[in-house]
Amino acid sequence: MTGQHTGHTTVRANFGPDGERIPLNDQDITVAEVLKSAGYTTGMIGKWGLGEPGTTGLPNNQGFDHWFGFLNQHNAHSFYPPYLWRNDRIVYFNENENGQRQTYVQDLFIEDALLFIRTNKDKPFFLYLPFTLPHTELAARDDMLEKYRGRFDDVPFPAKDGRPPVEEAKATYAAMVSTLDHDVGRVLRELEIQGVAENTLVIFTSDNGAATEDGAVAEYFNGSGPLRGIKRDLYEGGIRVPMIASWPGKIAAGVVDESSHIVFWDFLPTFAELAGAEPPDKLDGISIVPSLLEGTAVGNDRPLYWEFRQKPHTEMKQAVRWGRWKAVRTGELAELEIYDLKTDVGETNDIAPNNPELVRKFEAYLASVRD
Repeated sequence: MTGQHTGHTTVRANFGPDGERIPLNDQDITVAEVLKSAGYTTGMIGKWGLGEPGTTGLPNNQGFDHWFGFLNQHNAHSFYPPYLWRNDRIVYFNENENGQRQTYVQDLFIEDALLFIRTNKDKPFFLYLPFTLPHTELAARDDMLEKYRGRFDDVPFPAKDGRPPVEEAKATYAAMVSTLDHDVGRVLRELEIQGVAENTLVIFTSDNGAATEDGAVAEYFNGSGPLRGIKRDLYEGGIRVPMIASWPGKIAAGVVDESSHIVFWDFLPTFAELAGAEPPDKLDGISIVPSLLEGTAVGNDRPLYWEFRQKPHTEMKQAVRWGRWKAVRTGELAELEIYDLKTDVGETNDIAPNNPELVRKFEAYLASVRD
């Protein structure tokens, strides 16, 4: 949102070091604010974790003209929530006679997204869609689930945290992924129907690697592939994800670029350049327009930094990628590990013991990267 990595951002995890929820500050400048300054209408539909109710971090306080969704990461664990937020109001959902909620949240999100596109088709718009599929709870619509029932050597998943048991966990997870795929297709078709597809850049990506929680097991479908680790790890399996960019007439179809090192904090300067907007100072990201439009490699020579504290009062993990080299520290007191991603993408061979110069280079960077 702010063009910064987690060594500089205000919000660095779901909780602060002492268990508090930390919101964005008034002085934080988001990509939505940057694009609003260039005349864009801004919308967000899905999950927001950068400010609780009554804080400075609310989406409407951070540049979004319209927003609809979850205001809290824990609430977003359910696909049948009791309520959502629409701008500054709570929208409640009814239960049936058995006390069950019938509203599948993804159906609400996609319909709101399509309406936003229809409403704003005649002016510049920015739409951020942090859908929650597939996330935590195993829950799929019956029409999607029917496509996968009986196709796998399936496993049941027991009731947990008030959620019902799931008899076919693999089929349910596959149905959730297919629902996401289907709804992304609906977005693309709506852009075509409204005549704005050739004037719209669409980027699809994921906020982390494969997960193992509440029944969605990364191993089901080889979620990490050749990479080590899963969500919440700072090995490649936790932080390296695909990014798909589509812009008919501007970005060639079917091209795979593995030469650029692109990260989420590159999005703000990229969108600012495309919109002709003035980016804020003190950015960690760079514009990836040359990669998108010309196929020119970008971002390969700079250090890329991540940090993560899984729970309050636990040790912080850190990682740095610098060219072909990747440094990982699994805890504040842990020894630094170094891997050569050019020859060892699975991070199986720690070369730190035999490369003291590299260790010193990364240690010096880590000592200065946070503020």
